[in-house]
Amino acid sequence: MEILSFLARRIAQGLVIVFLVSGLIFTLLRVVPGDPVRLMAGGMAPEALINEIATKMGLRDPIPIQFMRYMGHVVRGDLGESFVRPANGASTGGSSFDDSTRGARAKVLDLIGETLPMTLQLAGVAVAMALVISALIGIPGGLAPGRWPDRLAFYVSSVFISLPNFWLGIVLTLLLSVKLGWLPAIGYGGFAYTLLPAFVLAVELSPVLIRTLTGSLASIMQEPFIAVGAVRGLSRRRIIANHALRNASVPLLNLLGVQFSGLLGGVLIVEYIFDYPGLGLLTINAVLQRDFPLIQGIAIVTSAIFVFINIAVDLAATMIDPRLEY
Repeated sequence: MEILSFLARRIAQGLVIVFLVSGLIFTLLRVVPGDPVRLMAGGMAPEALINEIATKMGLRDPIPIQFMRYMGHVVRGDLGESFVRPANGASTGGSSFDDSTRGARAKVLDLIGETLPMTLQLAGVAVAMALVISALIGIPGGLAPGRWPDRLAFYVSSVFISLPNFWLGIVLTLLLSVKLGWLPAIGYGGFAYTLLPAFVLAVELSPVLIRTLTGSLASIMQEPFIAVGAVRGLSRRRIIANHALRNASVPLLNLLGVQFSGLLGGVLIVEYIFDYPGLGLLTINAVLQRDFPLIQGIAIVTSAIFVFINIAVDLAATMIDPRLEY
């Protein structure tokens, strides 16, 4: 019952967050300068036609009315249609305003459904790489506070946090892809195309994870139950694996939930650099084209993903450490 109550409470909070994010994005898109109808109809379209199209689409109605009408479609699972992406797969608008092929528009949900799995794959590989890097560097550092493994963890995390992801992406592309030919870099033609951008994101995630794991593990190793385990005859390896690392992983899990939300900013840049066909690249193109429905749909989906991840992280942390309350 406690778990069900926790889930109900967190889902309700998540729905409020998604609603607020949707309202904020919706409002900002409509108050910033620029008219998306001009992009849809083309630069040579007369002003009368622009106003006629905007009126038919409801873009001249008050913002609150537009928003409530939009949310009414959202609750039915309809995120609308793209303003500038035809259903035939083209990615830009602005052709002749009397073009007969401009009628059918791509569904926002379809566009997100095509690109979201790519971004989830990239993010998943990046998080896995970051955890491996953090474990290889952070665990020895936490077990030897004040000695060279601890100093190495500090220096590595300091170097990693100082590397801009756009610079690292360009340098690694020139080195590993252009010069050595070890990994493909641009576009997507298989899983191998995910490795290089995922490593760039992993380097961005690793510094905070390394420092958190090092500090948490060093603190846990000073707890009385660690000494009691040694007195009871447990081996050091068993104490570290079954007790120290288990307790040290709780703050790491909580941090991962926060870091994943910040991962979106890195994904936008990295996907653009590597021309990776994921949600980040789709977002950048949608912003440049002022594609309101697509931007709003991406905001709703990403907000829902963040809410789900935070709920999952809280549940996992509670299962690891029963002392935490729901």
